[in-house]
Amino acid sequence: MTIEIDHTSLSVSDFDSAKRFYAAALKPLRIGVLMEFPAHVTGSVDVAGLGADGKPFLWLANAGKTSPRVHLAFRAETRDQVDAFYQAAMAAGGIDNGPPGLRPMYHPNYYGAFVLDADGHNIEAVCHAAPKAAARKRTASSKKATPARKRTAAGKKATAPKKRTAAGKKTPSRRKPAARGKKPAARKRKTKR
Repeated sequence: MTIEIDHTSLSVSDFDSAKRFYAAALKPLRIGVLMEFPAHVTGSVDVAGLGADGKPFLWLANAGKTSPRVHLAFRAETRDQVDAFYQAAMAAGGIDNGPPGLRPMYHPNYYGAFVLDADGHNIEAVCHAAPKAAARKRTASSKKATPARKRTAAGKKATAPKKRTAAGKKTPSRRKPAARGKKPAARKRKTKR
């Protein structure tokens, strides 16, 4: 069994504005408002349950401003989701508290973005995954690319200098050596007709 927090509540000073902000900011993470109950049902305050896959885990409560402010971090599956969260939260009225980027002081792949809501709560989206493998392969292959050969003043391609062994001898030609005891295969020549 995985041990984790099942759900939490956050008191907000403007319930309707908070619902709109959190629904917009968390949409890129597949989180939305799943349930709402008025005060006469809960016995005290209006609440809205936000979550994903049919299960609410963040409950907003119309109970006034929470003090001290809290920090809530939501796990993102990709860095693109972190970027989208930040843009959506800023568009919904959030205040920048740290743009998307690596935070290597936590660990090498910690990629997060931070936004303050209207009550000053620090809301974060974080991705712990390494960059996409395709991006790593593309970067690695670009480093291995060999530069084009330079041309001489006469316009001919310059030949690479012959390599020498540690003893100072020239290395053998690029043809594969014949197996011991066998003659090398004759090269076929193309004839012009």
